[in-house]
Amino acid sequence: MPNLTLSPYFNLTMFMNIGPYRYPALALCLLLYLFIVCANWAIVLTIFREKNLHEPMYIFIAFLSFNALYGSTGFFPRFLLDLVSDTHLISRTACFTQIYFIYTYGCNEMTTLCVMAYDRYLAVCHPLHYHTRMTVKKALTLVGLAWLLPAIFLTTLIYLSATLPLCGNEIHKVFCANWNVVKLSCVSTAVNNVVGMLMTICTVFLPLAFVLYTYIRIMNTTRRRSAKFKRRVLQSCLPHMLSLVIYSVTAFCDIALSRYNEKEINPLAVTILSLEFLVIPPLLNPLVYGMKLSYIRRHIFKML
Repeated sequence: MPNLTLSPYFNLTMFMNIGPYRYPALALCLLLYLFIVCANWAIVLTIFREKNLHEPMYIFIAFLSFNALYGSTGFFPRFLLDLVSDTHLISRTACFTQIYFIYTYGCNEMTTLCVMAYDRYLAVCHPLHYHTRMTVKKALTLVGLAWLLPAIFLTTLIYLSATLPLCGNEIHKVFCANWNVVKLSCVSTAVNNVVGMLMTICTVFLPLAFVLYTYIRIMNTTRRRSAKFKRRVLQSCLPHMLSLVIYSVTAFCDIALSRYNEKEINPLAVTILSLEFLVIPPLLNPLVYGMKLSYIRRHIFKML
């Protein structure tokens, strides 16, 4: 029978000893975090303060930026502390709290992008009915539902993982991940796997399939229209398309990585691939929306 561990801590084993480079690495990561916070807060505050930006499209962008702040705050403070620490132990409570923050951030990103795709679909394919079918109240309701579903699944999933008897305490990542904890279980994890699969289907695959469906409909609508109309649609949809591609690629890297044995891969490559979805979307989304949407850019400059 495997040795059951009752350790109150997990050990994050993927932190490398980089010697004198730890402080430059700390400074770089701190600057990244500060930029993410400042850029996303600028978008949130701009949309909140300017009444002519109180429209569904901008409300969705504000929630996307707020989600970036939420996910970054759940990851960066602990990560910055670990960069300058000689030991990388994290308590069970802190570990599962970090899992909840990071996973809800990831699911919220996908479901919010799904709702934004529905908004663009209505604007392009049903322009005459857009303002009756997509009001500010309905936009807030859709975002609330998009964030509630992941929260319910994650609460259930983390509860199941937290009650598992474990035969080890080593997590081969630089942050806590649910699948890495489940792999330490001494007993069957069939229930965890079923709940995890349902969560993945409902918060990743179904939203992604719906986004693809909406863009197929949008392309069919624009195909027979004028060049001017096509340019307007492209200008409206391009930021959303860029955000979707950026997040999908970075999230895929982390998901694909979890299917391999991290011990057999270069630690630096593992670290970079696993951090992409936590760093790149929050870093680039403000640039994408700030540069592409003139209303937001103009009001940010005005506020500054």
